[in-house]
Amino acid sequence: MSLHRQLTYAAVAAGVAVGVLATPAAAAAGPAALPAGQYTLTADYGQFDAVNSALVSTLGTAAVHTVMDNANHDRTALPSSFSVAGLSTGFRFDSGDNSDCTNYPQGITTSRDAVGTADGGNYDGHQLVAVSWYTKDGCDGGQQRSRITLVDWDADYPNAYRKILLVEPTGTAAAPDFKDIPIHAGGMSWYGDYLYVADTGKGMRVFDMRKILKTNSGGTADQIGHQSGSTYYAHNYAYVLPQVGTISSKTTSGTNLAWSSISLDRVSKSIVMTEYTCSSGCTDYPNRAPRAIRYPFASSGTFAATTTASQALQLPWYKLNGVASHNGRWWFNSSGSKQLYYWKPSAAAQTFSWVGSGESLSYWEDDTSADLLWSLQEGAGNRNVFAVTQATYGGG
Repeated sequence: MSLHRQLTYAAVAAGVAVGVLATPAAAAAGPAALPAGQYTLTADYGQFDAVNSALVSTLGTAAVHTVMDNANHDRTALPSSFSVAGLSTGFRFDSGDNSDCTNYPQGITTSRDAVGTADGGNYDGHQLVAVSWYTKDGCDGGQQRSRITLVDWDADYPNAYRKILLVEPTGTAAAPDFKDIPIHAGGMSWYGDYLYVADTGKGMRVFDMRKILKTNSGGTADQIGHQSGSTYYAHNYAYVLPQVGTISSKTTSGTNLAWSSISLDRVSKSIVMTEYTCSSGCTDYPNRAPRAIRYPFASSGTFAATTTASQALQLPWYKLNGVASHNGRWWFNSSGSKQLYYWKPSAAAQTFSWVGSGESLSYWEDDTSADLLWSLQEGAGNRNVFAVTQATYGGG
């Protein structure tokens, strides 16, 4: 079972789907509409402006293309044992990251989310797959910090990736600093220059991909933030991405949302989210039906100061680690059931066999080839990052 939410998490054994056929099970009950007006967001994109300006002035920024020019890890091919219906492509992280019991991959998004199909889906000259991770203080320890990985996905560049630490600005404009962000980072969406990362009980944290900071990769592995003079360490990371704002979630009726996973829908210009819950018996997660909510961007391409949901659903499925929506259609990944559910309004839901230890979903638009669904597995030793043709899973 792949764990996703609340404030404590356990590591999960990975599962590999071998010989899975995309044959839908018998039609099942689908989602039911909820009052969308009960779900709102409050956005603050300038929360850390003063401190971030001082950090930029002190440390300097590195553009995404510079970060990728200095990528220092090599991705590898999917193992021959990995098989899932509709498989199009994919990769694994290097052997160290594949087996690391203190770091777990969770969310996934791509430069196709950020810019669409324009210029081949390139952001700052690179076509990228981005994955969020959380870090524990030991193989059986508690959450300590979070990071992202930028992976080059373009034949013009090496099969390489780079890790970037996520940090929260602290201090003042006169004495700027930053600290770790110990969140689960269960979902991630990239839209324009902004990266949105799910924060379980609160909503989303916002990062600006134009403001990657350069830090000193020396020091010791436990050092974080300002040390002396203009020296800043970040657990030996050469780059950090500071938070620029917060998207806070509010529910006016019923229980607050558990932000387990998020995904971008470029067609409706919105972010969708879903919850990891249990039907019964869970102690670390809510025991109730999960919901999926759609929040539209303003015409500016960012969230307005206050945003009301445009769609809200109560779902009949549980232990959901991933969600995707595109052109009115929805997909939900249940790690607990090893199933992928497909649904569109006015039609019966479909259930497909899926991988174990599955995490977030991201829709990949393509002008010349089949549209894809990207996903990944979190379990140590089987961290397959893969794309399947969306039409294989009910998309048509």
